[in-house]
Amino acid sequence: MRRAALCALAALFGLSLALAPPRLAAHAATEGRAECVVEVTSRRFLSEKNADARLPMASTTKILTAIIAIEDLDPEEEIVIPQEAEGTEGSSVYLRAGETYAVRDLLYGLMLRSGNDCAVALALRRSGSVAAFTAEMKARALKMGAEHSDFANPHGLPDPDHYTTARDLALVAAYAMQNETFREIVSCKYYAPRGWKNKNKMLWQYGGATGVKTGFTTAAGRCLVTAAERDGMQLVCVLLNCPQTYERTAELLDGCYATYRMIPLLDATMPYEGFAIKYGFAYPLRQKELSQIRIEGITTMPCPAVRGEVAGQVLIYLENRLLFSENLYIM
Repeated sequence: MRRAALCALAALFGLSLALAPPRLAAHAATEGRAECVVEVTSRRFLSEKNADARLPMASTTKILTAIIAIEDLDPEEEIVIPQEAEGTEGSSVYLRAGETYAVRDLLYGLMLRSGNDCAVALALRRSGSVAAFTAEMKARALKMGAEHSDFANPHGLPDPDHYTTARDLALVAAYAMQNETFREIVSCKYYAPRGWKNKNKMLWQYGGATGVKTGFTTAAGRCLVTAAERDGMQLVCVLLNCPQTYERTAELLDGCYATYRMIPLLDATMPYEGFAIKYGFAYPLRQKELSQIRIEGITTMPCPAVRGEVAGQVLIYLENRLLFSENLYIM
């Protein structure tokens, strides 16, 4: 076994990033009770405050409802609206029992107009009952890394057993934003087939915004989950119980975009000392962290050497923390 210095390391330390300090608003917005910003692909948290406090999340709940429905239902399927969905309390698109809607229409009604009735209709179609659907929500959220959340309904109306954390909600949203159909829906400003305009003002007010969901109840306060992409870096910002959600979100995102850059550390198209890798890797880094990156190759050349066989691993560390590992293959 030997440790080899990879050619990418020299290129990495040759990078020069002109990072401006975070821009400060003339009048800083009021902070949320809980808030965080995460980079989508790496799941690195770039900013956080009270991120593990358990709090109600109002209609941002629908992010999880939507991604489950997208993954498990045919968007073109026509379903008959059940009586249980009609007249659901709170925000609504005014579904009527016996009407027929495509799953796709209900998803747009759910995410653009925050239709609680759409949430119930989708939950019933997916699981047969709201109780069964909320059990699925818990199981699916755990798989996304949300370990400190509980769900009592698919829409977010107040319930003592319905809560999340800013960190959990960020992980759910980051997972959802990697789904093409979900991104298409939450980035849509206007859904012409039904005449529905998106309630999320961030799509108009923040450059690079790509979604995702607003929320409000008296118990939860104003909540907002926002996704944005600039310079190849996609971020998700979560605010729970924040009086100035749009202003505070812009401050947090601006600060993260000014402080971090998405740095490519491995390129899958380039050979590394005669070996190949299948996957590239990029990571959000501050300027001062560039010198703390360490890339190592560990090779265990099989005998005889056969093209395509595993010949070791490439490892990437930030100081002593392992960020990434990938097999090296014989070319």
